[in-house]
Amino acid sequence: MTCNLLLVDDHSLIRAGVRALVADIPGYAVVGEASDGAQLSSLAQCLQPDIVLLDIWMKNVDGLDALEQLLSVQPQCKVLVLSMHTDTAMIMRALELGACGYLLKDTTAAELEQALDALRSGERYLSPAIAHTVVKRATRGTRSNRAIEAKERHNLTARQLEILRLIVRGKSTREMASGLGLSIKTVETHRSQIMKRLQIFDVAGLVLFCVRERIISLDD
Repeated sequence: MTCNLLLVDDHSLIRAGVRALVADIPGYAVVGEASDGAQLSSLAQCLQPDIVLLDIWMKNVDGLDALEQLLSVQPQCKVLVLSMHTDTAMIMRALELGACGYLLKDTTAAELEQALDALRSGERYLSPAIAHTVVKRATRGTRSNRAIEAKERHNLTARQLEILRLIVRGKSTREMASGLGLSIKTVETHRSQIMKRLQIFDVAGLVLFCVRERIISLDD
């Protein structure tokens, strides 16, 4: 079954380039385009795309406002931000608002396909450079009150929350086991239980979870 895409960018050359890339990826089709964030919600309601490819720096209604408006009425819609901007605050804000992924415009066709496949299968995707930025932010601190609330809301133990933080910070299972004084098997068990309880089975998804729960702070 074809996965339908809606492309939103105020540069016609960018839209044409992305459309050409998508044309060479089996199973995907661009069913609509918009040059302004103001058109997004109405066009998405009309076309019912599976994935929206969204620039976040546009005239009139920018991508962040358009993203918030879209997900307020169509929360099931999957949004992949496609941007040239690597500003940390902007990235974090897009993820907090509900974007399922963030891809830089200098991406390759192979990475675009990888990102689309991830979103299509219910996972998330972050460009490696973006993932590095988010993880670096995570290492600079957390909001303890938010973390406690998230732990209780999602039925995580204190140990699982600790391991979740380490996963988000890019630690390997062996590094976590050594640092916590646990066996590798115990860490793997905790990791499996965390993913099962959160119903998130990829590291990018866990990073986004921590952003949305504000376990990672923009101010830390």
